Amino acid sequence: MIPSMASFKNIFTAAFMNMSTALSCPLSRSRTHLLATSFLLLSILFLSNSITNHSPSFTASALASRLLFAANYISPFSSIQSSKTCLVSDLRDNCTLSSVTAMERSRRNSRKEETDDDVLLSGLSSCDIFNGSWVIDDDFGPIYKPGSCPFVDDSFNCFKNGRPDLSYLRYRWKPHGCQIPRFDGRNFLELLKGKKLVFVGDSLNRNMWESLVCALRESLKNKSRIFEVSGRKEFRTRGFYSFKFIDYNCSIDFVKSPFLVQEVKASEDTGNRRETLRLDMIQGTFSKYHHADIIIFNTGHWWTHQKTNRGKDYFQEGSHVYNRLKVTEAYTKALWTWAHWVDANINSSHTRVFFRGYSASHFRKVPWNAVGRCDGENQPVTNDTDLAPYPWMMSILESVISEMKTPVFYLNITRMTDYRKDGHPSVYRQSKIRRDHEMIQDCSHWCLPGVPDSWNELLYATLLLSHHDLLTNH
Repeated sequence: MIPSMASFKNIFTAAFMNMSTALSCPLSRSRTHLLATSFLLLSILFLSNSITNHSPSFTASALASRLLFAANYISPFSSIQSSKTCLVSDLRDNCTLSSVTAMERSRRNSRKEETDDDVLLSGLSSCDIFNGSWVIDDDFGPIYKPGSCPFVDDSFNCFKNGRPDLSYLRYRWKPHGCQIPRFDGRNFLELLKGKKLVFVGDSLNRNMWESLVCALRESLKNKSRIFEVSGRKEFRTRGFYSFKFIDYNCSIDFVKSPFLVQEVKASEDTGNRRETLRLDMIQGTFSKYHHADIIIFNTGHWWTHQKTNRGKDYFQEGSHVYNRLKVTEAYTKALWTWAHWVDANINSSHTRVFFRGYSASHFRKVPWNAVGRCDGENQPVTNDTDLAPYPWMMSILESVISEMKTPVFYLNITRMTDYRKDGHPSVYRQSKIRRDHEMIQDCSHWCLPGVPDSWNELLYATLLLSHHDLLTNH
């Protein structure tokens, strides 16, 4: 039953008053033109979209309670909060352009003199940093030189594998209407001092993890001051890796969890063993990260594989194995299992939770297992009409995040990656001696250095902004 308007008004007013004392009014600069002139208007837009697009159980009372929770939520690590959901209710293709910026800032101390950095960071507060374009920038080059980082998997090391062009390294991401700070590895390490940052997800998160480790390593004068806790073996074949930056007492870890929920092998009466995916069970590796200071989750590409997408005799809840279940339903169930686990087990006053969105693939017209190709591409997509439709997985993700009590920072890199058909390893996933015309090309992962470095620049900008606000307001 929807509560009375008087009841809702009381809760909503309390949330608004609490928030107004802590936050400046953020402005959205997306193409959707859903511009908020005050927190009240933003909240009304959020409310109307949520009631329209969510289940009946997602009532006005629940929404108002979350607004009150957000108003009272202050993290000792940062003062940013997630707006948690896309505000677009009409065109899904535009949702990436108006999605969460994770940049709702605290009120600035107007008495403090602003430096150039202050002005730069101030511009980020009202900017959707995921809405932008790739521009040529020959002045700075990549964060680390091609072939310089020993921690890049061979399958991501396009330079080592003989890619002849380096044009894909000329581009940097520029948001519309603002500038993001240049990546500063030493400053990033200062922000992480004494902390544990963990990537949890599939090999695309491993792509981002290796990028960050290499970018931070580049800033060290003494490259031996980074310690491989897990011991070097092929990063593709094991489930946990950790690098410790000794002088900063911080670690950057990767935990393999491609579905976030648990894949199991069950014995059948015939003696055969069958794999199923337990949609109601978080993957058991959570003990390696649930006390981390920063967690960056993702899941996506494994839900497009044939076995998963077919949905036959694979998805399981409790003892029940579905004869057939649509992958969209299975994905939704799995994300809710993850969301409930986060809400029940993550201490949001200690741990900052991020979710990285879907990274685009660029197989020409055919899927990867049908010898799809992306070799020969040497520049990004220039016409927006050539971009793919907004992925169904991200629409579901945004809906789930919007109903969580834990603030989740949504790194919506989907659109920015869709432009970069030139950045994949393609045939350069292997050395020349191992390549042939019928090989499966890699048009999902990214060359390193390359596109994931920009994801980490956006992560750095988010953390830098929150740290700056914390200092400015104390």
